[in-house]
Amino acid sequence: MSTALIIILVIVAFIVLWGVGIYNRLIQLRNQVNNAWSQIDVQLQRRYDLIPNLVEAVKGYMTYEKGTLEAVISARNTAQQAREKVEESGGPTSGSIKELATADMALRGAVTNIMALAENYPQLRASENMQQLQEELSSTENKVAFSRQSYNDSVMLYNTAQQEFPAVVLASTFGHHPVELFQVDDVQARKAPKVSF
Repeated sequence: MSTALIIILVIVAFIVLWGVGIYNRLIQLRNQVNNAWSQIDVQLQRRYDLIPNLVEAVKGYMTYEKGTLEAVISARNTAQQAREKVEESGGPTSGSIKELATADMALRGAVTNIMALAENYPQLRASENMQQLQEELSSTENKVAFSRQSYNDSVMLYNTAQQEFPAVVLASTFGHHPVELFQVDDVQARKAPKVSF
């Protein structure tokens, strides 16, 4: 074998190993994004499961707040449907993640309203069941926020890895595309919910 052929084979081997390294890194980062999404999904389902219990706990006390209770139920159903769309599409996509983020923000606002209104009912506030539900919802909200942060961190790493040279040359060839962050773009949805007594 000639020296030139050996050099060419070494260069080709280096390029192949370089491509394999990029491919494996992108797969690893995509799997981290999928795992982070799964963590959000678990916490959202936990929240959706707690809300009917919250509505039942306050229903007997808040006889004059029927509209608030219906708003919570409607927001929960909308958020649940948005979450199911994400699952049906095989994971978060640009459109589905925006829809879920907006529905999630509306749900959080509705739950905040019901919690604020619950303060007007001393017997309800003293209820052990209500206290436990408030504690569980608060804990779940913290977990959702942490999961969203973790997801966005994973998305940032994945998107950055795709945009860096030399991966940018091969990322789309390997089927990798930027992933949308879990954030609310709707200015109205970002506003704090208005609570009136």
